[in-house]
Amino acid sequence: MISTAAPKYSHALVLNPDVGNPARAVKGLFPLTGLEYIAASLKDQVGKVTFLDLRQDRAYTDPEVLGRFIREEIDLLCIGIQWDSGYAEILRLIASLPPEIRTVVGGRKASEEVEGLLEACPNVDLVVRGEGEEIIRQIASGIPIDQIRGISWRKDGEIVHNENQVLPEIADLPFPDRALRKREYRLQKNGIRLSRHTFDTVLSTRGCPFSCKFCTFDLNPLGQKRNYTERPVESVIEELKTITADFVLFSDDNLFTNPKRSEKLCDLIIENGIRKTFACQTRIDVAKHPRLLEKAEQAGFRLFLIGIESPHDRILKQLHKGITQQQIRDAFEVLSRYDIYTHGYFIYGNVGETDEEMLYIPEFAKEIKVDSISFQKLRIEKFSPLRELVENTPDYYYTKVGGHVYSRGRGRSELKKIRNQIRKSFYNPSHIFHMMRKARRIGLVSGRDLLQLTVSLPALLLTMNKGSRKERRRARAASS
Repeated sequence: MISTAAPKYSHALVLNPDVGNPARAVKGLFPLTGLEYIAASLKDQVGKVTFLDLRQDRAYTDPEVLGRFIREEIDLLCIGIQWDSGYAEILRLIASLPPEIRTVVGGRKASEEVEGLLEACPNVDLVVRGEGEEIIRQIASGIPIDQIRGISWRKDGEIVHNENQVLPEIADLPFPDRALRKREYRLQKNGIRLSRHTFDTVLSTRGCPFSCKFCTFDLNPLGQKRNYTERPVESVIEELKTITADFVLFSDDNLFTNPKRSEKLCDLIIENGIRKTFACQTRIDVAKHPRLLEKAEQAGFRLFLIGIESPHDRILKQLHKGITQQQIRDAFEVLSRYDIYTHGYFIYGNVGETDEEMLYIPEFAKEIKVDSISFQKLRIEKFSPLRELVENTPDYYYTKVGGHVYSRGRGRSELKKIRNQIRKSFYNPSHIFHMMRKARRIGLVSGRDLLQLTVSLPALLLTMNKGSRKERRRARAASS
């Protein structure tokens, strides 16, 4: 039970230590929903909560400035580490922060690297493994750390791993408080705005009921399966009412898993007069529900991010995708009737895949009339069901857990050439013109935006929510 006594901590800082790269237009485009859930969960447990995203709050990227602020103001420091990018620099930053301040680190990458993180950062007191909302509330309330499931800590110089937590339901979790942000999230490069739009994310469900072999999004970094669970639609609507951004990404694994619920969500968006441009991830199954598609279009959904993965039945079966090439063709024939921009994800370099099969990707994508695509090398995550297949297939290997798959006859340079051929074949000038014309026609961008986005729009669509494979994982793991 959470204590109702006076708060143990007077001022908590929730920190994203990844400074990003301001020269990249899409870096920092969307807020860190998972970390903002942590901040929201702390609000009634501590005296005050401050949220800093170093991609946005550039004044604090100087370790001395950040350290001085923490030392003078903060008594509970909560840090999120999600990805490999810049990990060594992030560890150095964390290790430089005041050791006398209670420091808790969580996030996907932190959960994967518990012992190495604790060794590299002696000032870190606790590492939260997996979903952290309930755990951080228990820490803030002063519950003894040996009674808190899902954390790792030191005792007498040894690292102790408490029992894994039971994954929480999400119905009662407080949604992010946008008032904690210092500024809006925009598409910009080198400090120059490239669009009038402001961006935000919403998470209405967690988990995925499907079992694609290449995907570990339904597992947390500890290998625990995150069962599909939904927030009440009314709660999602109340959150949308607090959002001032005009472009909102639903970061659910598949927003339309439950078509009846999705219809209700669209109905309530319309009834409440919520006027925004929405993007979401979905499977081709959504094409089976024309009434849902009509309502989604009316509610403002303009961008569907769709995992196609391969045009070949053999590969789709190997990936356990649960669809066929003909079903993909049929689905996109339906989707093409709506004013919705479709972005498809493909995987190349699959086990046994030939050069010709990989190079068919752009041709197939144009045949089904998907508007834009991204294509990533097959990779093997720690708990990937494909790991055994790769390890047992002669001449195939992966560089590391989380790394890409190669074969003896097709290494990094060979796959790079194939990647370039796919890109050149699909993204020719006429198709880029088609992308921009449709994006403007359906209201995804304005004419003024197009003048600024002539170069940046393809990059944005390639990286949004897993345009690179890493971005695709980021969006799906927003709640980690």
